[in-house]
Amino acid sequence: MKSKANDITISVAMKLYIDMVKLSRSEHTARAYQNALNTFKRVLVKQSLNPATHPIEKISEDFVAPFAAHLKTFSPATEQMYLQAVTGFYRFLAAENLSIVNLPRIALLIKQRSRRPGIRLPQFPSNDIEKLLDTLLSNSTKTDDVAEKIRILRDRAFLLMLADTGLRVHEACKLRRGDVDWNEGRAVIIGKGNKQAVVRFSTRCMDAIKDYLQIRAQLDGASGKQLASLPLFARHDKGAGKKIISITPTTGRNIVAERVSQFLGSDSIGKITPHSFRHYFVTTVLRGSGNLKLAQELARHKNIQITQRYAHLSDDELDKGYYDIFEKKDK
Repeated sequence: MKSKANDITISVAMKLYIDMVKLSRSEHTARAYQNALNTFKRVLVKQSLNPATHPIEKISEDFVAPFAAHLKTFSPATEQMYLQAVTGFYRFLAAENLSIVNLPRIALLIKQRSRRPGIRLPQFPSNDIEKLLDTLLSNSTKTDDVAEKIRILRDRAFLLMLADTGLRVHEACKLRRGDVDWNEGRAVIIGKGNKQAVVRFSTRCMDAIKDYLQIRAQLDGASGKQLASLPLFARHDKGAGKKIISITPTTGRNIVAERVSQFLGSDSIGKITPHSFRHYFVTTVLRGSGNLKLAQELARHKNIQITQRYAHLSDDELDKGYYDIFEKKDK
C-alpha cells in the first residue's frame, strides 16, 4: 500500500475524498466540504507542505492544530463544519490505507482547540408566512393562460407542502408521484443521511397537489412514462417544453422568492426562504401540541437539542405572562 500512497499527492487524495462525499451526501454538503479542504490546503502551504506535489503519506495529524487555529477567524458554526470535513478526510485516508493516521489524537486535538457554537434561535417571520399561505389559498387561479395557471397551482402546492410537512427543499424536489400514498396522505422519503422516513400531508396540502396534478394530467399522459416514476413537482418553463422534468432546489428557491415578492412585496425577499417553512412547521407542531418529542420525530431531527431551539415562547406569550403576574399584584 505504500507504493500506492507514493503515487498520490495530497490534492489527488482530497479529490478522491470529495468524490466519495458527493456519492453519499447532498450537493450542499459536498460544496461545503470542498471549501473546507481548500482552506486546509492553504494552511498546509503555510506549513511548507504543497498539496499539489507532496505525496499523501507526508500528511499527519500534526496539521490539525494549525488548521484549528486558522479557523478562529471563522464563525463557530463554520469552524465546526470545516473541522468535521477535515476529520472525515483523515478517516478516509485511514480507511483507504493511504496514510498512517492517529484518529484518537485528531479527535483530542479538535476537542481541545475548537469552540462550541452558540445556540441560536431560528429567526423567521411567522406572521408573514401565514399571510403568504392564506393569500395563496384565497388567490384566484382563473386565467386564460394555461401555462400560468399550471405554475400557480404548482407553486401553491409546493409552498403548502413545505409549510405542512417540514420537508427540506431538496427532499420536496426529489419526490415522485409514486412516493405518495394517496389514501393515507403520506409519503416515504429518503431524507438527510440517506435515512428512510415517513412524511404526513395535511388535507389542504393533498388537495392542492391533486389540483396541480389534475391540470398536469395531459402532459403526464403524453410523457410515455409510468405515472409513478414522474416527479411530483415539474418544471413549467420554455426550457422544459412539454417534457416532465423535476424541479431543482434552485427552482424551489426561485418559487419562494417569486411568490414572496408577489404577495408580500420585494422587501420580504430573502427574509423568507424554503428553510423558513421548516422552521414554521416545527414551531407550529410545538405550539399545537406542546410535545417536544412529537416535534422531533415529525421534523426528523436526530438530536432533540435541535428541536429544543424552537421550544421558546413568542413575544406575545411572554408579554401576557409578564402582565398577568405583575399587573395582578396591583389589583
